[in-house]
Amino acid sequence: MPLPAPISASALDLKGLIRPGDTVVIGQGTGEPTALTEALAAQAGDIGPVRVFLGALFSRTFAPDAAPNLSFTGYGGIQQAGALARAGRLDPVTTHYSQLPGLFDNDFQRADVVMMQLSPGPDGRAPSLGMISDYLAAAARKARVVIAQLNGLAPWTFGAELPADVRIDVCVRDDREPVILAPAKVGPTEEAIAAHVAGLVPDGAVIEIGIGAMPDAILSALKGHRDLGFHSGMISDRTVDLIEAGVITNALKPCDTGTSIAGCLFGGRRLFDFAHDNPALQMRTPDYTHGFAALARLPKFTALNSAVEVDLTGQVNAEVVGGAYVGAIGGQVDFVRGAMAAPGGRSIIALPATAKGGAVSRIVPALSGPVTTARGDADTFVTEFGVAELRGQSLAERARRMIAIAHPDLRDGLTRAAQPLLQG
Repeated sequence: MPLPAPISASALDLKGLIRPGDTVVIGQGTGEPTALTEALAAQAGDIGPVRVFLGALFSRTFAPDAAPNLSFTGYGGIQQAGALARAGRLDPVTTHYSQLPGLFDNDFQRADVVMMQLSPGPDGRAPSLGMISDYLAAAARKARVVIAQLNGLAPWTFGAELPADVRIDVCVRDDREPVILAPAKVGPTEEAIAAHVAGLVPDGAVIEIGIGAMPDAILSALKGHRDLGFHSGMISDRTVDLIEAGVITNALKPCDTGTSIAGCLFGGRRLFDFAHDNPALQMRTPDYTHGFAALARLPKFTALNSAVEVDLTGQVNAEVVGGAYVGAIGGQVDFVRGAMAAPGGRSIIALPATAKGGAVSRIVPALSGPVTTARGDADTFVTEFGVAELRGQSLAERARRMIAIAHPDLRDGLTRAAQPLLQG
């Protein structure tokens, strides 16, 4: 379906498109259509109460103390969404990432208006969602109004072509540099953990990564590996380093051979330029990037994730710190279970042993927040002090192994707290 004639951002009057009480679903992360979201924040006072569904939020479009007519929901408190959660303005939808499109498909989540960013199609091809291939198209199929920002500076990507059954009602032409996710600062602790993790990843493994300093450090530590494959919910600038160095070749994958699979471009201009019109990178929706059937058939699929805290039996909290929602269930459980089912697969949870300058252990007798990943899914945990293999181990042995990778100054306290387990 052809796009409507584009208008300028200054001509966009949202009051005639958005009704009070509507839910507006916006493109997440680098796929945020900032010409549209900035207009929403500016015009919210004229529209009335509006609910915004967002995912990872890298921009500062929605400040915690601005646009009081807007309320927020979404699948987590990732990056700037965490600031909204801490301000009491974000009510999270706790769901596995793989289930998000189905929530819209089956009307468990409303989508009255959708705002998306599109990249113009080169050589007459259909426009592309470019940065993201997630739940946005599913939401758009249900929406009363779909508004698109056509951005010539956004990369056009294979697999994220605008589906033929998604109707665009309003098109705004605004070429601006997309939102970026700047590389996280990697320190000695992350480097030490990454060195342990790299020793667990075999040549030929298919890897999955997340956001932040830890995955960036792990990717850097894999530079000596050979013939890695890539199948993940996101791809970053550091991933491009490994592809261009010939470390990630995807040569041994039994499906998508020679091709990296991702759902979101979470990085900067280096990543965007690499992804543009590049058939060696395919953007796929969560049913494939996070789908159990797809993951379970990838030999040596290795899920690389992190956590806020873990307990002595292998339960993981990846969502809440100090009562504030700052993370997400996201794709962690999808990837953990996919890795455990894959031939030779492995799930690795990597995290620093302490927080608050070493004063607080992140290996704890009992979680202070929700159980994101259950102990029945526990496999391998890594801190700067070593590796704990929990798969197939008793509760007492799990406690002993987790204490062994805690900070040495905090092990005695953990041992005392673990006595009911250790005596079991």
